[in-house]
Amino acid sequence: MALLDSDQNSNDKGAYIEKEEYVGEVRRGSVQGDGLTASNQPDYHDKETKRILRKVDFRLLPMLTLLYVLAFLDRGNIGNAKIAGMTEDLKLTGEMYNIALTVFFFPYAIFEVPSNIVLKILRPSWWICFLMVSWGIVMTLQGIVQNYHGLIITRVMLGLTESGFFPAATYLLTTWYCRFEVQTRLSVFFSAASMAGAFSGLLAFAIENMKGVAGLNGWRWIFILEGIVTVAVGVTLPWTLPDSPETASFLDAEEKRFIKHRLEEDSGTTRGRVGTSEGFKMKYVIGALSEWKIYLAVIIYWGNSIALYGFTYSAPTIINGLGYTAANAQLLTIPIYVLGVISTIFFSVMADKHQTRWPFIVIPYSIGLIGFIGLLSTPVKHYPGLTYAFLFFIPAGVYPPLICCLSWVGNNLAPSWKRAVGMALLISIGNLGGAIGSNIFLANQKPRYWLGYGMGAGMVSAAIVCTFILKYSFQRVNKQRDAMDQDEIRAKYTEDELIEMGDKSPLYRYVV
Repeated sequence: MALLDSDQNSNDKGAYIEKEEYVGEVRRGSVQGDGLTASNQPDYHDKETKRILRKVDFRLLPMLTLLYVLAFLDRGNIGNAKIAGMTEDLKLTGEMYNIALTVFFFPYAIFEVPSNIVLKILRPSWWICFLMVSWGIVMTLQGIVQNYHGLIITRVMLGLTESGFFPAATYLLTTWYCRFEVQTRLSVFFSAASMAGAFSGLLAFAIENMKGVAGLNGWRWIFILEGIVTVAVGVTLPWTLPDSPETASFLDAEEKRFIKHRLEEDSGTTRGRVGTSEGFKMKYVIGALSEWKIYLAVIIYWGNSIALYGFTYSAPTIINGLGYTAANAQLLTIPIYVLGVISTIFFSVMADKHQTRWPFIVIPYSIGLIGFIGLLSTPVKHYPGLTYAFLFFIPAGVYPPLICCLSWVGNNLAPSWKRAVGMALLISIGNLGGAIGSNIFLANQKPRYWLGYGMGAGMVSAAIVCTFILKYSFQRVNKQRDAMDQDEIRAKYTEDELIEMGDKSPLYRYVV
């Protein structure tokens, strides 16, 4: 039998097809449309599965969600600080502010791939602990900067120290759940970004009232307090963040075997996995770096990062420009991001339920496109309420596709080293879109923001086109491989050769 992947991660499988046979406790059947055989798919709905996964969910997801809320708060709270007095105190022009936003993304992008390589060597909880404590310290120091240059230095260091968290946390999630469970969990984790956007406005509104405490302005306390909380949570991670099913103290031996067996079923094998000790081979890194589908998926990712980062940093200012006070503008961002949370979870649940990815990229992006077109065509001075209403379309339509894109790429990369590097590469280049997004909402274009809304509409449209290209590419390859004779394939290649080929194996089927 051909092993899909020797890592404990089961989310990279398109899956292998098998003849009718029995191997151990796993029965092989005929090929299904999603690439897995009819009878070797793990049961997603029986009571024992739900009980054990609920146990994992309660221990893993709340912690990762909390960490991402803090990460997104720390990178995005500069937008709240801007209208709380930071620009006046530091004497920032609009161009200076945009540069301060931009410099975050270059170290953030450069160090994501090296970080995931380190992640494969160290315990995830220790590595994420190191990253989190580091960026929490930087965030605290950002609250005492005295000039523009100090702000630039702390933003660069924040990008460096935060760089490894998102790819590490995303990859960690994929080591616990089967293919069509992981996107729902990723959505809960990622929806923390929307929650952070909502909570950031509420928190900033409250912290601004500390103006004058210790002789500091309110915007400084936004950075200082949020940085201290990040450090406090970070130091607990070696004890509170589970590393893998094999080492989880909250699972008994039988539950660990159960999870391991499900992951093996999902990958189509009863052979043991070697987990994170899988040997490093440079060809897997080269294979990820040279995989053209990842670069096409980057454009799908940019539909999110370019549009969303610019929107996140500018939303309080946009609402402030509609005639609301700065304090009310902070509060009015909350319902917009709450809708983003609901939309992200809804589309992810639907994607896992229907066991497909591409429609749940295209549909929400189309919603986002309607929002951008509406914002471009609405006279703000005459219809401020309508402008505010169209703002809801952006998080609702732009948040969900990113998780689907990450799941799609993770589903279709094997073996584990290629997946770890490939997902980090996708996130790394994808997040460079934030550097662009930080510079498209220009102060001299308010309140219409032609460039910001227009660029958002253009990138969302490009993302939709690239989604269709990937869809047809995966379908074409699956169809070609379906036409191949399995006996001839097994006669030509050994099992180990098929394993090493990963997603290039003729027995591999892509998720569409």
